[in-house]
Amino acid sequence: MDIRPILSALRRHKTASSLIILEIALSCAILCNAVFLIHTRLQLMERVTGLAENDVVRLQVANPGTDDNAPALAEEDLAALRALPGVKAAAAANSIPLGMTGRSLDIKLRPEQPPLFEASYYMGDAQLLDAMGLNLVAGRRFTPDELIDWKALDAPNSKLGMPVAIVTRGMAERLFPGQNAVGKSIYAWDDTPTTIVGVVDHLAQPHGHNDPASYDFSVLLPVKGAFPNYIVRVADPSRRAEVLKQATDALKRTAPSRLILKQETVEEMRDSYYRSDVEMAWLLVIVCIALLVITAFGIVGLASFWVQQRTGQIGVRRALGATRTQILRYFQTENFLLATFGIALGMLLAYAVNQLLMAKYELPRLPLMYLPIGAVVLWMLGQIAVWGPARRAAAIPPAVATRSV
Repeated sequence: MDIRPILSALRRHKTASSLIILEIALSCAILCNAVFLIHTRLQLMERVTGLAENDVVRLQVANPGTDDNAPALAEEDLAALRALPGVKAAAAANSIPLGMTGRSLDIKLRPEQPPLFEASYYMGDAQLLDAMGLNLVAGRRFTPDELIDWKALDAPNSKLGMPVAIVTRGMAERLFPGQNAVGKSIYAWDDTPTTIVGVVDHLAQPHGHNDPASYDFSVLLPVKGAFPNYIVRVADPSRRAEVLKQATDALKRTAPSRLILKQETVEEMRDSYYRSDVEMAWLLVIVCIALLVITAFGIVGLASFWVQQRTGQIGVRRALGATRTQILRYFQTENFLLATFGIALGMLLAYAVNQLLMAKYELPRLPLMYLPIGAVVLWMLGQIAVWGPARRAAAIPPAVATRSV
């Protein structure tokens, strides 16, 4: 089809054409960035924690270490939990992935150098690795003789260091690229070296889990004490609810007046942790749908207006032998051209919006793949939206149309 008559007609309707082009451009820019943000959030929510998520439950208690009897109570708690039927391992820990609260250490290779990065640390006894269900890919677990008492470690002017640690694979690669990290030393707790005795596949930070650069930089430390989180790994995932109730009852028996703040599975923790991300993703989905609906109505309205304005022109073309298919193709081609102009402008706007988001919110750069996706969606939307008005134009009888000339 010769597009010169179509371009000529569009030039005679510059205002209407410019408005629909601008509407399509804004839709393209917002749609590309919104879909990118949704995909980014979904990727964050799919990240592994390192935990055996189907097997692990967490109980969080209030003020676990406020008196001198707290360490003994913690040992009594662990003995009771480990004795429960269906429990594979149990440990007390200062924190847990997706727990939202935790602390970090500055990691160095030499005591005099500036910190290379921060890593979250998890404290627990020899069963902590098994209770979390972590995958040990190199080295070994902690031995009982390596455990340090938390009260002694946290005492004023304590000279205790941290002789050994287990780190994540990502952290080991960052510190010792292409090398075996087991047996090498880092400086984290103080100016005394800490020897890496093991490497686990993954262990996400309890906080900052949305940081793509360091979410997996974590350290396991062999420290026993009265910590707020009891991590229990069950032998049969289908019995998690039952074991969780039994564990809660066991803790209440050892200390009836104790307040248990949380009793949850890792799946429930994940849902809670990512609730705001899910809400934002759904909000963006609604925005995208609303934007596409508004754009479609704009195309339908403009096409219907032009059909009404060109009734005589359409009738003349029908009288001269134009078929319904040719009339239909005319309006489809016209819409395709308008959409193409709008998409071209929208791609430039999409990158401008992305640059603004990168500067203000530290978001990643918009990948090129999202531009053709947005273009195809808007081209299809335009063709679907213009189909109704175009069919009405093609259905105008030549005799009726020519009477309006």
